[in-house]
Parts: sequence; structure tokens; C-alpha cells
Amino acid sequence: MDTHLDDDEGPDGTAAPEAGADETPDALEPLVRDLLAALGEDPHREGLLRTPRRVARAMRFFTQGYGQDLDALLNAAVFSEQTDEMVVVKNVEVYSLCEHHMVPFFGKAHVGYLPRGKIIGLSKVARLVDMYSRRLQVQERLTTQIARGLEQLVQPRGVGVVIEAQHLCMMMRGVEKQNSSAVTSCMLGTFRSDARTRMEFLDFIR
Repeated sequence: MDTHLDDDEGPDGTAAPEAGADETPDALEPLVRDLLAALGEDPHREGLLRTPRRVARAMRFFTQGYGQDLDALLNAAVFSEQTDEMVVVKNVEVYSLCEHHMVPFFGKAHVGYLPRGKIIGLSKVARLVDMYSRRLQVQERLTTQIARGLEQLVQPRGVGVVIEAQHLCMMMRGVEKQNSSAVTSCMLGTFRSDARTRMEFLDFIR
């Protein structure tokens, strides 16, 4: 029995479209086919016949953040709560595509805020990270977008976001530095103006 089936194939090896998936060809498919040919491959050989469709689906998934917005993300998950203690969600996985080379960068995001009468469901913090990371990105902008998005959602007294990531555009090509990583931060409100608050957040995520 073949145990190396693709995620869009059934047990008999035939195409198994996702539930509710539209089988209309994606506009990305001919572009992928042309790319394969330009790279010197034969897009009509057996192993590549369904590659354009697979790549199109993958790219739509990797960039699904373009079709999402804060209102839809919110989904009534902001609650009134009279707490003024720091909330931190750390080690949220980040997977994104570098907009310069369209290769992945990945790592972890640490997100904290000081409530001002409102809190957000903890899972929504992870969804907020996903919404902005599932786009063509640079890490610096991604960090700021997450912070600004959280600020817009709950109007807290302050927000802190730190992202630590590895970039395949530095690891697989170019300088080929396998052990390099990038750390970016965005501090808003009291996280920027109050050194003690900022240090408390940084202590939490260490």
C-alpha cells in the first residue's frame, strides 16, 4: 500500500478534492505550469501533472490573510472585564512568506497587552497573528501590524509584540547563514513609555 499519498489524493491515488472545494481551475494554475516550463521541467510528465493545482491551493492557503479582516476575526470575542494586569500569549507559531523572494520565514510571536476594561479571547490572539502572517510579508511590518491590530480590537493601555524568526531566504540562498535569526519588536502605549512595564513583558517571554 502506498503511504506517500498527497493530501489531495484519496486512498486509491485519485484526486480527493477538499470538502466544498471548487474544481474550477484556479487562475494561478497556468502560471505555475509556465513556471515549471521556464525552469526546464516538463509540466506534462506524470509527477507534475497535478502540481499546478496543488501549488495554487497551497498559495491560496499561505496567503489567506488577504481575505480576512479584524471585524470577522473578532466574532464577538471581546469581553468587558475590570482587570488591569498584563495578559501575555507567548510562543505563538508564525509561518509567513518573505515578500522579496516568496520563500518561508517562520518562528514564534510573543504578544502582551495591558487591558483597559476589555479583554480578548486568547485564541483570537493566535488568529490575529495568523491573519497578518498569512500574507506576503516582511517581519518588521508583520510585528507592527499585529500590535496595531490588537490595539484596535481592545483599546488597551499598552501592547507589546516580539517576533523571533528564521528566514529561508538567508538560509537556503544568498549568504546561506544556517544559524541566523531575526528579532523584531513593537511597543505601544505604556509598553513604550514605561520602562518597568516593558521589562515585565520581556521578563515574561524570556
